[in-house]
Amino acid sequence: MHKYANPTEFMRIANAVLPWAAGVTVICFMVGLPLALIASPADYQQGEAYRIMYIHVPSAWMGLMVYSIMAGGSAGFLIWRHPIAHLVARASAPLGAIFTALCLVTGMLWGQPMWGTFWVWDARLTSMLMLFFLYLGYLALGEAFEDPERGDKAAAVLALVGTVNLPIIHFSVEWWNTLHQPSIFTMKGMTISADMIWPLFAMVFAFMGYYVCILVLRLRSEILNAKIRNARSARAAQPMSATTTAATQGAP
Repeated sequence: MHKYANPTEFMRIANAVLPWAAGVTVICFMVGLPLALIASPADYQQGEAYRIMYIHVPSAWMGLMVYSIMAGGSAGFLIWRHPIAHLVARASAPLGAIFTALCLVTGMLWGQPMWGTFWVWDARLTSMLMLFFLYLGYLALGEAFEDPERGDKAAAVLALVGTVNLPIIHFSVEWWNTLHQPSIFTMKGMTISADMIWPLFAMVFAFMGYYVCILVLRLRSEILNAKIRNARSARAAQPMSATTTAATQGAP
């Protein structure tokens, strides 16, 4: 793991992964969208309205997955002081917030024709809303301190504490009597038809590929900004050193 603490070594691998991730994203979207919108059959109860599932479910899974990655990066930062782990967590947070917001919005649009209302304080909906607030809290806490290191540590601790919400989200439909549809994968097997699961898998891999692409681009920007800040700090220190040297040489 310490080998990948070197930004140059890490970005060498990330840049090699980027074109493959972009290719997977494009192919999966090109395959998944027609299958989801045209080829897959209508649901016998929900009709055509269920097709929003192909956006809602991948975005929900990505919200959970990205938070898990963010929490793992935060743990690496707090325990081993791994700089790349911290950058991965910080670069993932806005993406996870967007996925979670998309999940909430599509869930509301799905809920209106199914439940007759855009929002109910359902266990899964409420826990997903809490996840969205955790993302926002992480982003805000990282900028709330004058000392960046203190802000980074506080945000990392919040990310780790927030992991208690992940199993609540997953098991909420089993632990409580909720309006939300059951999870697609349960101990008893899949809860949807195989004709619907393949388009869903294609869309999930498309979302995952998109996340990897944007994450690499954000990491590239973060590392470049860090190099620029270090260069500016070194340049600012040079005139001060030259002034001190000149004053010393001119002294009697």
